[in-house]
Amino acid sequence: MDKLKILVVDDESRMRKLVRDFLVKQNFEVLEAGDGAEALDIFFGTEDIALIILDVMMPKMDGWQTCREIRAYSKVPIIMLTAKSDERDELQGFDLGVDEYISKPFSPKILVARVEAILRRTNSRSAGQVLEAGGISLDKAAHIVMVDGRQLELSFKEFELLAYFMENQGIALSREKILNNVWNYDYFGDARTIDTHVKKLRSKLGDKGDMIKTIWGMGYKFEVA
Repeated sequence: MDKLKILVVDDESRMRKLVRDFLVKQNFEVLEAGDGAEALDIFFGTEDIALIILDVMMPKMDGWQTCREIRAYSKVPIIMLTAKSDERDELQGFDLGVDEYISKPFSPKILVARVEAILRRTNSRSAGQVLEAGGISLDKAAHIVMVDGRQLELSFKEFELLAYFMENQGIALSREKILNNVWNYDYFGDARTIDTHVKKLRSKLGDKGDMIKTIWGMGYKFEVA
């Protein structure tokens, strides 16, 4: 079986080597770029990159712009690395379609665990399973969401969240339960991450967004009227 390719983008060679060494130990193939411009050249010139680890602060082209350029063409999972733990940065990242957000310094083992969790979910979707509810159709294998026959553009995490809601239709879900199942690791952030994703998901669903009900003091419930 071919090794999964991961692109690591950071202007610090020491940081790239640290991340690369841990990923190689887990049998990943690692490609490296020292800035956003080089990352784009590698990404568009290489087939089948499974995931990108992207630093925010870089010369020539920063992580935000690099993410925008990639998201215009691809939904490849992106993990953003930043020296800042600023909530505005995190929200900007999610707005751009970033799937995970990790503040430096971080444990390489935690980073690898998050990489594996994302790839496990990306690659283990049961083939042919289509969820349908209230005019929403979600094809897990093809990673496509249709609303009343119109295709919806969702980020990786928004897709995961909607799938989890639809699989648990009518069930009240706590924020903790959503974190454990959708993020699938010991998450070190807080409930605002879920609330941010739900807000964006509701907005993209339009009128269908009303099916995601807020359970005050607890979490959310997906319910077809």
